Amino acid sequence: MQYLSLSKLDSEYVKDISLSRHEPVWLQEYRKTSIDEYKKSPHETSPLYNKYTDANKMNQDVICLSSESSTDVPLLIQNRIGELDNDELNVIQIGSNIHKISIPEELRSTGIIISSIHDAIQNNESVVHKSFQNIKSKIQDKYTSLNNAAFDSGIFIDVPQNTKIDKPIHIIFCLNEKLSTISRNLINVRENSNINIIQEVYATKTSTQNAYLELLDSYVSQNSKLNLTSLQIMNQNSINFSTRHTNIEQDGNANLYTGLFGSMLSRYKINHHLIGTGSAINDYEVIFGDNNQSFDISSNVYHEKPSTSAKIIEKSILKDHSKSLFKGMIRINKNANKSRSFLSGRSILLSKDAKSDSIPSLEILTNDVKATHSASVSQIDDELIFYLQSRCLNKRDAERIIIEGFLEPMSRSMSYQIRAWIAYLIESKWQNLDLTINTSEQLKKLIEVEETRYNEKETEIDAHYKYR
Repeated sequence: MQYLSLSKLDSEYVKDISLSRHEPVWLQEYRKTSIDEYKKSPHETSPLYNKYTDANKMNQDVICLSSESSTDVPLLIQNRIGELDNDELNVIQIGSNIHKISIPEELRSTGIIISSIHDAIQNNESVVHKSFQNIKSKIQDKYTSLNNAAFDSGIFIDVPQNTKIDKPIHIIFCLNEKLSTISRNLINVRENSNINIIQEVYATKTSTQNAYLELLDSYVSQNSKLNLTSLQIMNQNSINFSTRHTNIEQDGNANLYTGLFGSMLSRYKINHHLIGTGSAINDYEVIFGDNNQSFDISSNVYHEKPSTSAKIIEKSILKDHSKSLFKGMIRINKNANKSRSFLSGRSILLSKDAKSDSIPSLEILTNDVKATHSASVSQIDDELIFYLQSRCLNKRDAERIIIEGFLEPMSRSMSYQIRAWIAYLIESKWQNLDLTINTSEQLKKLIEVEETRYNEKETEIDAHYKYR
């Protein structure tokens, strides 16, 4: 097994990965070009953003890569995996190895494909090749090039036409030992299909840094729908870099929910491309930081065709010495008239040493559109705390209630289960507990509460007013 620190990554290591997996010539050349781009690219290309970024917190001398990793299931996720035994639709990845892929027989008959990215390169080369070329044509940065050059794992999901899958696909990923992983994930939803994916990212406790570096490329075809929930709950010695591209064709729809709670440094670069008339994207991001955590989020939406719509909402809760940076942009191109777009970045600071920067922007190149953005960073109003304390609440509980109200408008669009999970993770951070979504008694109670709230519109009261 070959080990290499990220600082010593070179073309020979990349070549060895490609040859050991018998990759096609085009991919070998693709990796070679990408490693050259990675070597010469800066951490951040914009002088404006460069003073804010914490990307250099990643110690490349201790980030260790290997073409293989242990297949042992870490204790951290054993209970969680046990809960999924009865849920037949799941993928479990430990380090760079696919531990398990479970697809029920009735779904296999529809033609759905769930495999490792390496199997997809051999068996679905045309789809993978198209994705790689598409990413190459997009705006690149240093870490996109790194992923293109040195990915050692990944998951491929291909949903055939006219397929609607009600049960979610659970993707469980966990870093193992001290090794880092570079993943290239691809989701392809074909015409008239619906899919729901829940991704959970874990990392075991280590004394040194390790990293999960991900590139996720999603295609939503005509009249299709993708729901993707990502919960990042890694150990705070870990690093999480993620580059995400979502391409949505005519009348396609994508709803993305991202919860960032763990890791020392999370750097997410998210780009949505509305390439079909009537396509739509809803992107909701929740951040809860404590200790010295740092979150660097960039969310951009590109309106390419008429009558497209986008909503990007980011909300951060920060305490101790944590910090966040939110960069967002709406770009409406010349052919995208009658488009609607909204971008918002808001933060609440719970400690005087917490810090947040929000930098939204607009580029509108046509008429007859609606586009707005907003940003705010503030501490909790002392009068609100005083009011709640006068109702027999202590300061900590008063802050919790205010935070719940801060997140409530955004959480209404989520399923009751996702809302319960996020509430549980936030509660775990308040109590300094290990982050996990194992179904404890406390989590069961939260799920019951959220399920009741989720179905409020179906109550007898609503029916009563409906027919008055």
